[in-house]
Amino acid sequence: MNSRADSRFMRALRCEPVDRTPVWLMRQAGRYLPEYRATREQAGSFLALAGNPELACEVTLQPIRRFGFDAAILFSDILILPHAMGLGLRFTPGEGPWFERPLHQVADIDRLGRPDPEDDTGEVMAAVRLIRQSLPDKVPLIGFAGSPWTVATYMIEGRGSRDFARAKGLLLAEPAAAERLMHLLAEATADYLLAQVAAGADALMIFDTWGGILSPSLYRHYSLSSQARIVERLAADAPDTPVILFGKGCGQHIEAVAATGCAGVGVDWTMDLGEARRRVGPDIALQGNLDPSVLLTNPTVIGQQVHAVLDAHGSGPGHIFNLGHGITPEVPPEHVSCLVEAVRSYRAD
Repeated sequence: MNSRADSRFMRALRCEPVDRTPVWLMRQAGRYLPEYRATREQAGSFLALAGNPELACEVTLQPIRRFGFDAAILFSDILILPHAMGLGLRFTPGEGPWFERPLHQVADIDRLGRPDPEDDTGEVMAAVRLIRQSLPDKVPLIGFAGSPWTVATYMIEGRGSRDFARAKGLLLAEPAAAERLMHLLAEATADYLLAQVAAGADALMIFDTWGGILSPSLYRHYSLSSQARIVERLAADAPDTPVILFGKGCGQHIEAVAATGCAGVGVDWTMDLGEARRRVGPDIALQGNLDPSVLLTNPTVIGQQVHAVLDAHGSGPGHIFNLGHGITPEVPPEHVSCLVEAVRSYRAD
């Protein structure tokens, strides 16, 4: 077993005992770090940064150097895959991502192709290879993608949305077309993630940021089923690579998420970790779940809240400390240091 496979993070994902709870943070490479902002300025734009393997490697490594997290996550974006499908991804400062050619008609869906990961997203695979070569041997690398449903919302709406009316409308009014889109995205996402594994990713994560906006029936039929298909493909073709599924606002579905065959479930801050553990049992790793807003308070509150999360999970194995969603740009880096130290110094009563 190599040192990464025997690391705290990978052992926790297998629900094996560890000397302390491993910690990493979603969006740990991001705008809250001055070194990230400098590198992004050097690149000229977010898309240029994500598309430059050397710079993507650099920003992936920055939080590892500063905080010593127990895992690194590839610096990229969940919308790189639909960009490779020809939708024309753009980022406008202050407004976020948008597509030049969104899916406004069923015919637009039927014209989509299935990207080749090396040919169409080669810069991502080059970044994975470079990051893996540059990371310390003991630090695992997490590859990732967006869930088919979450990615589809941007493809259909063209940008972020308050009510997702167009995307939900497709599921309700054009179910056959929605099925085709989910199937295509599930297969393309599995291809994309398998290529990341071949390039050097040690674990994988699927972000279902907008799963929680769906009714229970639509969530299970479209969002969860497409994630389950990806997990099935990964289990068949990369059986030694664990997968974490994270759904924001999806706590009511946690048993169904765990039943997909994933190794771990990401939990947002709206669910108690003790309850999550009781509901999924001892054989599924849990990741989370500090409210990101805690990092905007002060060191005393951060320490208290970190320990509350660790207390909630309890002393059993299978916990990876993280936020319940991504770190926000306004967070002072020294507050992240407080969080990391609080996790490392924790001793259960």
